[in-house]
Amino acid sequence: MSTRSTKVVVVMLATLLVSCGGKAPTDAVSPVTGHVHAGPVCPVQQDPPDPACADKPVAGATLVVVDETGEEVAAIQTDTTGYFETTLPEGNYTLVPQPVDGLLGTAPPQPFTTGLGLAPALDVAYDTGIR
Repeated sequence: MSTRSTKVVVVMLATLLVSCGGKAPTDAVSPVTGHVHAGPVCPVQQDPPDPACADKPVAGATLVVVDETGEEVAAIQTDTTGYFETTLPEGNYTLVPQPVDGLLGTAPPQPFTTGLGLAPALDVAYDTGIR
């Protein structure tokens, strides 16, 4: 068998393995992004919504990522616009928002999955306590 034929067979086998639900060897990581915001910022909701009452970004929030065993695998901090990003290997995780001074409680944990073709974009909502 020629070198070219061998390469074709290897590519075909890898394609078949992936299409049958197997995993091709990879060291790939997936991006994980999101925004953190807090609301409400006005005591009365209006219809149509008042742009001045839109949720506000939460800068400097700490978000912890834990794996399926509960082990911390990353700690992320939001930028001034409430945006965050990281990369993680394929797997199942939970984003655990930490308390933020001046906000009521914490945002709920969010499970998510990374892997081939997945790029989770998470939305984290804190409560301001305004009613």
